[in-house]
Amino acid sequence: MPETVALGIDVGSRSMELVALDSAGHVVDIVRLPTTVDPKAQLRRVLHGRTARAVTATGYGRDLVAQVFPGEVAAITEITAYALGAPLVRPGVRTILDMGGQDTKVVALSPEGHVLKFEMNDRCAAGTGKFLEHMATVFQMSVEEFGAFALKGQRPLPINSMCTVFAETEATSLMAQGNRPEDIALGLHAAIVRRTASMLRRVGLVVPWIFAGGVARNPCMVRMVEESLGVTAWVPADPDTVGALGAARHAWLRVSP
Repeated sequence: MPETVALGIDVGSRSMELVALDSAGHVVDIVRLPTTVDPKAQLRRVLHGRTARAVTATGYGRDLVAQVFPGEVAAITEITAYALGAPLVRPGVRTILDMGGQDTKVVALSPEGHVLKFEMNDRCAAGTGKFLEHMATVFQMSVEEFGAFALKGQRPLPINSMCTVFAETEATSLMAQGNRPEDIALGLHAAIVRRTASMLRRVGLVVPWIFAGGVARNPCMVRMVEESLGVTAWVPADPDTVGALGAARHAWLRVSP
């Protein structure tokens, strides 16, 4: 395996990703693990035996990396990480939507790749992957199955509350009234899309734009956001590693000649 020069680590609420770059800045390794209730133990697993000339961490648990890795670790915000990583997977990108487990972010970039404006929803689970994960359990299925299930819906039933507890109550009530579960699931997705589309409009959607983060793996969310905005999204092949890629780029720039 080529020598690892730079490591980028994104420690999220649901998963952590590591991206390794060689001296030319090419990706030589990608690792993804669930964060679990013991993120430090998971970090020890993902970092075991690894060396690099520079390491950069991002994500809500970024400060934990310095407690585990023996060398110096730089820390950057997720906004900075995505601004660095997104242009590598989609050159010329102007708008980034990242929907993760804990928060939703929208970032506007200049033609040169500088952050112009951003908005972040991180005060509660509403509109995040955690919201979808919780609602999937109400339907007794995994969050990975939930999006495909919702796509079977014919009409999105209205869900008025974005509070996880109240939304669950609404969904349960709609089930008790005999409504199709697929239509309820579609309605839950539509409620998130309304909030997400509003964030994108406030920040200012400029194409090309990418949909990143773990929720970008949900086909219903991707389709409904595109339909709401009337603009096709570009979804990376590995959408939840964009932050780690940006962190790795930050590390590589610190040591590149």
